[in-house]
Amino acid sequence: MGRIALLIVDMLNDFLDPAGALYCGDDSRRIIPVVRELLETHRAQDSVIIFVSDHHASDDREFLLFPPHCVQGTPGAATIPEIEVRSGDHHIYKNRYSAFYGTDLDEILRRESVDEVHLAGVCTSICVMETTSDLRNRDIRAIVHRGAVADFDPKAHDFALERMEKILGAEIED
Repeated sequence: MGRIALLIVDMLNDFLDPAGALYCGDDSRRIIPVVRELLETHRAQDSVIIFVSDHHASDDREFLLFPPHCVQGTPGAATIPEIEVRSGDHHIYKNRYSAFYGTDLDEILRRESVDEVHLAGVCTSICVMETTSDLRNRDIRAIVHRGAVADFDPKAHDFALERMEKILGAEIED
């Protein structure tokens, strides 16, 4: 039996601070205490903790679709102060939607013998869903915590939760 990992996706200033470049809205602020509690629970259970952070060069092509956000070296790219990152945690920097694309996430999960990943963070319909899809492609069990994910678009959020459950086989926990 493998280990469990908690993947905390993009809990960054540019998404969760009302002054952030791509603020996900007030609903996104409501998940912060849930994510903190989930993090404490997983730390107590000795789960593998992995922070995933959007991290872009100033001329990233993603800025053709979205306003510049999470630019390397800016305060917007930093984890929100309400979430504690510890020295033993893994930290992955990505510049695409999936936490697997161009990162060493696959290697970390294999090295840590992870076969179940719990997901929390933003945005449900973009980075959380794309990462869940890649977990499915690797036959890794995915559990998305409904109260610990948020999106700037409520319809997209609901669609993503349904798609992750029905199409990607993720478990959606309340």
